[in-house]
Amino acid sequence: MKGLFITATGTEIGKTMITASLCHQMRQAGKAAAALKPIISGIDEANMIGTDTAIIAESLGLELTAATLEAISPYRYKAPLAPSMAAKLEGKSLDYQALLRTCRAALEANPFSLIEGVGGSFVPLTDKKLVANWIADLGLASVVVAGSYLGTLSHITATLEAMQARSLSVAAVVVSESAGKDHPDFAETVRQARTWTDVPVIALPRIAGEAPWRRAPDLLGILGL
Repeated sequence: MKGLFITATGTEIGKTMITASLCHQMRQAGKAAAALKPIISGIDEANMIGTDTAIIAESLGLELTAATLEAISPYRYKAPLAPSMAAKLEGKSLDYQALLRTCRAALEANPFSLIEGVGGSFVPLTDKKLVANWIADLGLASVVVAGSYLGTLSHITATLEAMQARSLSVAAVVVSESAGKDHPDFAETVRQARTWTDVPVIALPRIAGEAPWRRAPDLLGILGL
């Protein structure tokens, strides 16, 4: 396996937590890993501290220099919108073929690469391409990250069925415990997710404190990395 694609059922759910956790665990195990979040929206380039790109850089042991920023997240937009909309606000359009070349170069140059998507699996990248097309064109298996909020079981089932209808390989679903108290029981949500899916379901309880990706449960063994 040359890499994995980290996607989700929606946005702000925990993709970067999984990407950073995998990078950290691979480094701790003495395994080489690279990671990209090629597209990032809703960012202020004057203050990248705490952004998804910064978290990934830290998990790789990299200083967040201009070169690191460009290597991890070359397609950056100010508006917190789908790339197709965020780019248009800046008078731009995402070059989809260039995006594929960027990802393929990383996959070829490194023993193992993680490619983190943007939003959920069916977010529009351009007027004609979705994240699902991106996954298919890279030929990678995916880890699908979901929350534990009310409604997530429908989102998990719908996302998996739509991905599998496109013959996209899903290595696992990660149920990442949603913040706050007004959510269904976490353990029961995970159990139900396992009932309604045919792929491994990983439970990721909420982890408090700084750099929670350093303390995530073992993901390498479950994913066979």
